[in-house]
Amino acid sequence: MPKTTHSAVPDPRNADVLIYINGEYFRRDQARISVFDSGYLIGDGIWEGIRFHHGRFAFLDRHLDRLFHGLEAASIDAGLDRRGITALLQEVVDRNAMTDGVHIRLMITRGDKKTPSQHPANLVSGPNIVVIAEYKEADPAVRQHGISLFTATVRRPPPDTLDQRLNVHSKLHEVIALIQATDAGADEALMLDTTGAVATCNATNFFMVRDGEVWTSTGEFNLPGITRGAVLEVAQAAGIATHQAPFLIEDVYAADEAFVTGTFGGLTPVIEVDGRPVGDGSPGKMTIRLRRLYEALVERDISDG
Repeated sequence: MPKTTHSAVPDPRNADVLIYINGEYFRRDQARISVFDSGYLIGDGIWEGIRFHHGRFAFLDRHLDRLFHGLEAASIDAGLDRRGITALLQEVVDRNAMTDGVHIRLMITRGDKKTPSQHPANLVSGPNIVVIAEYKEADPAVRQHGISLFTATVRRPPPDTLDQRLNVHSKLHEVIALIQATDAGADEALMLDTTGAVATCNATNFFMVRDGEVWTSTGEFNLPGITRGAVLEVAQAAGIATHQAPFLIEDVYAADEAFVTGTFGGLTPVIEVDGRPVGDGSPGKMTIRLRRLYEALVERDISDG
């Protein structure tokens, strides 16, 4: 199996999880969506990945903020407000008798079309809402040993082309970047923006550490990751200098440490970029410290929730 930030410990319970589709539940081998679904036809949809930890949805308010911002930007009416989405998520984990160690994918597309096309006038249904809840624990070996990155030739487009701050179903450019990286022998892709500055990875947000200070991109060319924001928050609270500013791949080569962030994997060390070791080629002290601070914030968030 490939080593990625989404590598999970196999869990046989996932064979029996029930998938929610538009008010009904299906076994995973029977879960189907129409070939005329807008998301399938043209990637027309918004989604969220949410962690269910110790009986609570971690950072749920932040996820809902991002979800509804995306839906509003795309002019998709989910037919549910924040309270309705929250109740739906709870219903899904309750139906599956889940209490901990769960990752949820919530997907909302514009709906079914009467014919393959972009135009919303061809809609013949309301939005399609799918919720997949699975038992997922991040592979501890990946968290412990880290991953390697390769700088892809595919650039992150600017906001006036395709706003990368929207969590849309259209991910082909990221997939192509990832394929370039794996073909080069790396685990995942590092992506630049159209100015040549480091933007993000194909599925996670990128950070580097230099001289005890933490750097990440401006945020204009990447998804505003919930974990990314939480890491910046705990770093600043701990008195660690942070920068959301442009930097180049050459700066990454000279970094002391690097790591990536995501809802599923939390903080994952980066030990190599473009065949060059980052620092001494092992997870750094700042990465480990920030991971602990982040995990403490997760516990506080679910306690407050």
